[in-house]
Amino acid sequence: MAAAENYVAYVGTYTHGKSKGIHIYDVDVAEGLLHLRKVVKCNNSSYLTVSRNGKYLYSIADEGVIVFEISPTGDLNAINQIDIGGMRGNHLSTDLSGKYLFVGGYHDGRVTVVHTHQDGRLGSVMDGIFHRGQGAINERSFRPHVTCVRVTPDNHFLCAVDEALDQIILYRIDHRTNTLKEVDVLRMGKQVGPKSIHFSKDGFFAYVLCQITNEIRVYQYYIDQRGLPTFRQIQEVSTLSNARDPYDAASAMRLSYDGQYVFCATSGDDSIACFNIDQSNGILEKKFALPISGNYPKDVALFPDQQHIAVVNNGQGTITTFKIDYDRNIIMMKGKPQTLDAPNCMAFHRIEEAPAEVRDVPESEAEANAQ
Repeated sequence: MAAAENYVAYVGTYTHGKSKGIHIYDVDVAEGLLHLRKVVKCNNSSYLTVSRNGKYLYSIADEGVIVFEISPTGDLNAINQIDIGGMRGNHLSTDLSGKYLFVGGYHDGRVTVVHTHQDGRLGSVMDGIFHRGQGAINERSFRPHVTCVRVTPDNHFLCAVDEALDQIILYRIDHRTNTLKEVDVLRMGKQVGPKSIHFSKDGFFAYVLCQITNEIRVYQYYIDQRGLPTFRQIQEVSTLSNARDPYDAASAMRLSYDGQYVFCATSGDDSIACFNIDQSNGILEKKFALPISGNYPKDVALFPDQQHIAVVNNGQGTITTFKIDYDRNIIMMKGKPQTLDAPNCMAFHRIEEAPAEVRDVPESEAEANAQ
């Protein structure tokens, strides 16, 4: 990472409390610290992601999905918003070309395909599929809950993780008709609660975070002779720092930028775990699982230097940052926790121009000046 590079961090929040929407932080990468700059209004930003070309920020909102243009200094300017034709979503991702924005719906079990324009505008809803069925009979799984939508490394298929059905439903992306067609289902077993899926940097392995069993399942990924996506499980590894508690729930997972590590957070246990990835076979080796001085961690985000990590504590209303010591397998808190109401998710983004001034803006001032 070049010394002259500058970054911001975007944090989405629920707005049924005091927060107004998306918090923008200036990032001190070397020290692993965040400095609040401003808040941009967005109703219940439960998830956000930066476009493939780095020019736009997409966010879930009560209105559907909103897209912002990212200025050279990292400020956000709203372009447009669209109604996705269902209940408010909770996960966003794009295909590798940036042509499609995929929306996962927790509340209605819907997978939505949105067309994106080159000028940043969100276009029409091209397809929408409701998952059907129910999992084991309990409060969690009486109807489908899509918790993650992510394309496979070949950009031909979409993985729709359904926590309630204990399945990952696999769709072929038809680039001619801009629609999805179900081709297979990866069944995880009863009461597993798959939460999210990530692929290794080389595309040969998949990592699935399981919320109910508090584990990461590792799969070999390949295209079979029929031309269909195939997953072969090779490992299960616990995310916990200690013995399982009934209130533990694996809640977030990220891979490091260099593809060497997997990080995940577990609520209840209120810990963050780090795993080394064996580059020859994709197998995980746990380096540590340690407390994060927060409650209900809902997301984790690795700083661009990979030497620091931020934990988004939804229940505590804080963001805690830590220095990672890979040699001693420990984390050390950096600075005071950032306080904000009901944070959900976080994304770092490199900016072209440094802001004229970097200072900690009081929360009241940042929200009073919300756009």
